[in-house]
Amino acid sequence: MIVHRLESVIVPVALALLASALLSPLVDWMQRRGIPRVVAVIVSILGSLGLLVGILTFVVEQFIEGVPALTDQFTGSVTQIQDWLTQGPLHFSEDQIRSAGDSVVRSVQSNQEALTSGALTTAAVIGEMLTGALLVLFTLIFFLYGGQQIWDFLSRIVPTRARRRVRLAGSQAFGSLVGYVRATVAVAAVDAIGIGTGLAILGVPLALPLASLVFIGAFVPIVGAVLTGFVAVLVALVTKGFITALIALAIVIAVMQVEGHVLQPLLLGRAVRVHPLAVVLAIATGIVMAGIIGGLLAVPLVAMANTAVRSLLADDPEEAYEEIADADPSEPMFPAAPNSPHPENQKLSRGEVDGPAS
Repeated sequence: MIVHRLESVIVPVALALLASALLSPLVDWMQRRGIPRVVAVIVSILGSLGLLVGILTFVVEQFIEGVPALTDQFTGSVTQIQDWLTQGPLHFSEDQIRSAGDSVVRSVQSNQEALTSGALTTAAVIGEMLTGALLVLFTLIFFLYGGQQIWDFLSRIVPTRARRRVRLAGSQAFGSLVGYVRATVAVAAVDAIGIGTGLAILGVPLALPLASLVFIGAFVPIVGAVLTGFVAVLVALVTKGFITALIALAIVIAVMQVEGHVLQPLLLGRAVRVHPLAVVLAIATGIVMAGIIGGLLAVPLVAMANTAVRSLLADDPEEAYEEIADADPSEPMFPAAPNSPHPENQKLSRGEVDGPAS
């Protein structure tokens, strides 16, 4: 109950953290070129918002233009399905098909009250979204302008002897998040371009909106790519038929193979990789707790936690990030030494845990 009430605050802050990981390299680059940091923050945020609004406007226009063609092709596909049901091996009668259609209509009419009440809550939902967007923007400005100072302030609650190690772990965790977000954007762009180009060549309606959907879905590893690819294949099946859908499915599978075996190992690297089981469990937990946004935030937060924990428990915190980069994500996080079979022997000493005093 408490988590659900705090969701409207936690989710925007987490989204702002992701956005800061994406924009902070640009802000740092501009600051190194002599631009004041406050100006760099404003320019990066305004530029990103302008780019986002432009892309969304273009996609929506393409969607509106493609809806008539999609409707016509969908109507033709429904007619073909009806002909197959009546003239094919199933030998359904027209009365049976009409009865099934009438039952669907009656079901919609019987739930009209629920649909209406859902429409009435649209204004409240829009209000919550605007509030969340403003909170994301407000938090993002502070993260970009003084994120390190915020982290130093929060880490003051840690005992002095452990403060240096905790601050280092936090910095390394944010570094992993920066790498994760940057690589995920690149992977999502390749997925969207590959699948969108294939759909356009096949003549599937709404190829650009579907490519945009693939781009968004790629931010949820494993699950998102599969679901958005399935939607693209389904649209190809409904509008172009079985053969075109098979070709679209082959294109989706080929792009997913390139992503899984080439792009992710090359771009993400070992520093931000986690075990596939941890990915699936994290996504499931995030969806249960916060819906689609929770699934989007789950994996990067787990990647940050993975890096932070390894840094905190490493013998030498200065070399922790290099150890993470060289680690295999399929291996245990903290394997026992060959001559130390007992877990008790793997505990760090008090000095190793605390680190030097700051």
